[in-house]
Amino acid sequence: MSALLELSGVTAGYGAVQALYGVGLTVGEGEAVALMGRNGMGKTTTVRTIARMLPATGGRVAFAGTDLARLPSYRAARLGIGLVPEGRRTFGPLTVSENLAVAARPGPWDVARVTRLFPRLGERMGQTARTLSGGEQQMLAIARALMTNPRLLILDEATEGLAPSVRQEIWAAIRALKGEGLAILLIDKSVREIAGVADRAVILERGATAWAGVIGALSADVADRYLGV
Repeated sequence: MSALLELSGVTAGYGAVQALYGVGLTVGEGEAVALMGRNGMGKTTTVRTIARMLPATGGRVAFAGTDLARLPSYRAARLGIGLVPEGRRTFGPLTVSENLAVAARPGPWDVARVTRLFPRLGERMGQTARTLSGGEQQMLAIARALMTNPRLLILDEATEGLAPSVRQEIWAAIRALKGEGLAILLIDKSVREIAGVADRAVILERGATAWAGVIGALSADVADRYLGV
């Protein structure tokens, strides 16, 4: 399997505060990889570095064979990186239809297809994003990223804080996307849900890769050591 996304020895930080210490991970074409760890261990910083929202201070970040080091975030997105950021960040004053339209790029994902994935959005096309429930806003954030027709979808805590029924709906959509062959990088804490979709997992501890392997090899002891409260 060819590496679509490759991080090797990546370091990054915020001013004088270093946050990443040599992070390495790969995501292959059609593969789902989970990036895991307790809060504050560097997961979102890694995502921000991949998406070029934060510069790497060392190592290499490459996507589809292109070194991202000198690219602005919008050019990284145009290469095919679709990001669903933590906290949703939909455009509140815009309608559902307008949120989708502003992200649209040519490809198989269009309004008809994203509303088949999330039928609730099809019923709310004229509503502003700020009037949607939290779960519906998350669906919109995922649908908006899909409208860019990405080669890689990055989901940063896509089900955090949502009601159990909505979480199940979103996990079902993620499994469907994996089944269609979309490469996915998942940032989440639910080992049980991740085990149903991810091929591999990478666990961060204090900004460094502490464990990596196939999801079936993630033992209860490892999960308790690096993911337990």
